[in-house]
Formats: sequence, structure tokens, C-alpha cells
Amino acid sequence: MRSVTVSIDVPETPEQVYDFLDVMAHHERFTNHYLTDWQFSGPGRGVGSCAAVTASLGGTKTDVTIEVIETDAPRRIVERNVSASGRRVARGVYIIEPLPTGGSRVSFTYTWVRAPLADRLLAPAVRATMRRANRTVMQRLAAELTRHVSAGGS
Repeated sequence: MRSVTVSIDVPETPEQVYDFLDVMAHHERFTNHYLTDWQFSGPGRGVGSCAAVTASLGGTKTDVTIEVIETDAPRRIVERNVSASGRRVARGVYIIEPLPTGGSRVSFTYTWVRAPLADRLLAPAVRATMRRANRTVMQRLAAELTRHVSAGGS
């Protein structure tokens, strides 16, 4: 299946964006419209930080484990997502790039490494659903970044 990428430009610096995204618990703030029941394990930030969540998309619910497997501050965070009892494995990659006029472009790419047959058969609909959900994620991320930075990084 082809990957899905969404992006948004924000006024925060790459360092501010990375600092926020590096904390796994912060992800709940901007993804809780479709990822719920967050339970955290491992370190609070960086490689090895994990969350177990319930994803509700396209009329179905599934348990998902998210683990940060690679970081390159302040530019990149790579997550491994496992769901559907291991039949679905994906990578989520945040890329943070400085904009020439200040601020940052934040991109998120979701790539299926392994997908159940139903996902593959319905690939256009599955990709469209993920794109819509992740566009909302990016809009909510921008709002949360503004709140976070204006509150002094709490």
C-alpha cells in the first residue's frame, strides 16, 4: 500500500516542535479524536517511549501499540505501530523542517509495512480515511504547539 503524508506549517522553531513531539504523552492531546485509552510505558521521551491506544477509524476499533524506534533531533522521529494482532505493522515518521521565513513545516508520513487483506483490498478508502484523520491531527498539533509554547513548555 502506498504511504500517506500530511503536512502543516507552524510558527514554532524546529527545536520547539521536536521538543513537544518527543514527549509521547503530548501526542494524546492532538490525536485523541481517534486514538483513545492512552497507556504509556518506557521512557517519557525518545527512543523506547511507548503507548498502547485504541484506534477508532472507519467504523472499527483496534488496539495499537506505538513505539518510538528512532530519533534525529530536531529533525525526525520514527514510530513503529503494531495493530490487528500483529497483522498490521506500520511506520509513522515526523519530519520537521525549518521554513525560510521562520517557523517549521511538520510532515507526518504513515507507511504500511504489513497490512491485513481487508486493508489491501480497500486500500483507496483506507488511505483516504488515514489522510483525513491525519490532516485533523496536523491542525490539532498546530493548536497544541501554540498552547504549549505560550505556556512555557509545560
